[in-house]
Amino acid sequence: MYESFYKLSSKPFQLSPDAKFFYNSRGHKRAMSYLQYGVNQGEGFIVVLGGIGAGKTTMVQALFDQLEDDAIVAAKLVTTDLESDDLLRMVANSFGLPDEGASKASLLKSLEAFFLKQYKEGRRVLLVVDEVQNIPLRSLEELRMLSNFQAGGVALLQIFLLGQREFVRTLHADGLEQLRQRIIASYYLKPLEHDEIKGYIEHRLALVGWQNDPSFDESAYDEIYAYTAGVPRKINTLCDRLMLFGFLEELHLFDANVVRMVTSELQGEISYVPQESPALPRQETKISQKMVEMEQRLCNIEEKVDDFSERLKSQRSLLARF
Repeated sequence: MYESFYKLSSKPFQLSPDAKFFYNSRGHKRAMSYLQYGVNQGEGFIVVLGGIGAGKTTMVQALFDQLEDDAIVAAKLVTTDLESDDLLRMVANSFGLPDEGASKASLLKSLEAFFLKQYKEGRRVLLVVDEVQNIPLRSLEELRMLSNFQAGGVALLQIFLLGQREFVRTLHADGLEQLRQRIIASYYLKPLEHDEIKGYIEHRLALVGWQNDPSFDESAYDEIYAYTAGVPRKINTLCDRLMLFGFLEELHLFDANVVRMVTSELQGEISYVPQESPALPRQETKISQKMVEMEQRLCNIEEKVDDFSERLKSQRSLLARF
């Protein structure tokens, strides 16, 4: 909606990862260096962890764009709670191998044959496993077993593990000592620093043809950092809404006050809880209480009617005697 208003070629703050928008912050630059080091080593595990929305997926996509197609065969696997057999099927599928109906032994043979074929043709194989904190211990051990495949003393598969901080606890579990020994580098990707917010936002804007419209006051960057704590995905969410707000209000300058108005809207949307549903049980309770009261009143009326009927009978009998 706001792209044409600000004369942009596309949305600069989309939430879906796009390697084109990769910003080489101090933290991302160092994490990328670890990944590139791992690619050069061609063996072992590289572990990169970070909070939700830190930019790990975008960084890996940027790494893939740098790889030479004729030198490395790379695949990415986004995991959930996969048991070992299912994990092997996903790995095989990621490399384009048939997996339907195959036994575990068949899958391992197919993968080993694929790795050997790439080795003989002068290519190395790289597997990137994302959301690794969700993987059960048995499946992690299966990954380690895959890394055992060798030819001529050379590892046939290298694995990058990406995930959240919770994976640290998993790594220290009993039975994973062999996996820990094969980790050749690890890094924790932190959010952007305060002084990197401006560069990050202007980097994304410049890629879609931004000509300083809208412009950002320095106080706006302060407010953006205060709200997002430097998390790239949060910055994207806020700035996308900021651009939409600017379009609707026809603004060409964003300052702290404008950012605060947008963050207030976002916080209001998150904290808003509809009142209709909670009110239903209370309404039903009130109705049930009224029903009880009505029944009590009816009982009282019936007692009074019975008493009145008895009096009428006695009066009639007296009149009959006279």
